[in-house]
Amino acid sequence: MFLREIIKLNEKINAPDKYPFNVPAIKHFDNIALNKNVTFFVGENGSGKSTLLEAIAYQCGFNTAGGSRNNLYELVSSEAKLGDFIRLSWMPKINNGFFLRAESFYNFASHLDELAKEDRRVYHYYGGKSLHEQSHGESFISLFTHRFGQKGIYLLDEPEAALSPQRQLAFLNIIHELQKSAQIIIATHSPILLGYPNAEIYNFNVSPIELIKYEDTEHYQITRRFLENKNFYLKELLD
Repeated sequence: MFLREIIKLNEKINAPDKYPFNVPAIKHFDNIALNKNVTFFVGENGSGKSTLLEAIAYQCGFNTAGGSRNNLYELVSSEAKLGDFIRLSWMPKINNGFFLRAESFYNFASHLDELAKEDRRVYHYYGGKSLHEQSHGESFISLFTHRFGQKGIYLLDEPEAALSPQRQLAFLNIIHELQKSAQIIIATHSPILLGYPNAEIYNFNVSPIELIKYEDTEHYQITRRFLENKNFYLKELLD
């Protein structure tokens, strides 16, 4: 493990009633301790999990539009509004890693294509060819298997967006191999990914943010109830 704690700098916040500081989960947290190599952030859209993950990426020096410290390209939506208001506690400090944003992955792939015009060896870390020449799921898996093999910290925002259930299962194995030498923080809605054993899960649907057991997450409970009582749920929803 490298990143041990995320600390919000409340004394620096001058407008606590403005976004993102007025988001309940963000407003009421002071610090989050990280005790495992794999940590999940869960919560509804707008709960603050992606906002905090982006702020961590900002403090790590990663491109907040997606990428590493070496990927310099512009994207209007990449502003990390929380980034200057948190402090990261390291032991030891590490600079290597990657920030994956599913929503801006297309822009990252285009950035690589621009770099490859000068040196096609850039594709070596992404499966040997342009990510645009692979399916969405294939390009994600290529990134995970070829680019994520080094010691570092990896921040993933909804990686399941491009992964079928079968590929999510395959990704669990990638997580397992990667966590042996790296730290991983994942914001996700996937009950499959959340099932990774011995990970910490932080629930952003409550304030302050708190740890939650896998079986107590809404993702697990709703999925299990639907699969066990599909006809009942469909009748309630559609009739």
